[in-house]
Amino acid sequence: MHLAYPAVLSALLFCTGLYGVLARRNAILVLMSVELMLNAVNLNLVAFDVWLSKTAQDTLHSGQALTLFTIAIAAAEIGIGLAIVLAVHRNRGTADIDKLRDTAEGPDTGGPDSVGGSDEAAVPPVEKAEATA
Repeated sequence: MHLAYPAVLSALLFCTGLYGVLARRNAILVLMSVELMLNAVNLNLVAFDVWLSKTAQDTLHSGQALTLFTIAIAAAEIGIGLAIVLAVHRNRGTADIDKLRDTAEGPDTGGPDSVGGSDEAAVPPVEKAEATA
């Protein structure tokens, strides 16, 4: 089998995952797209390892070993990411990334970074009255 077949399949999987990360708004679908991209990389690692092992006599199969590490890290990443998404969904009631970003920023309070300015400079600060006994 030629190296081009798994390489093209891996490129298609990676592009599909990249599209999912950039276009989706649901956090769970973004995590699934990241997993698809990692699987595309794993397919490339194994395909190139098999291709290179045909030319060398003593091979260590380092591509396959690296793929096992990648799978283990991807499983941990998906477990932790899914736990975070579920906790956020319980607290906020949505998994939409745009809505979560908007709630994290909060309303514009007219602070020093705001563009329009505010009336805070015109109002003198209120001092606390000291209690005497």
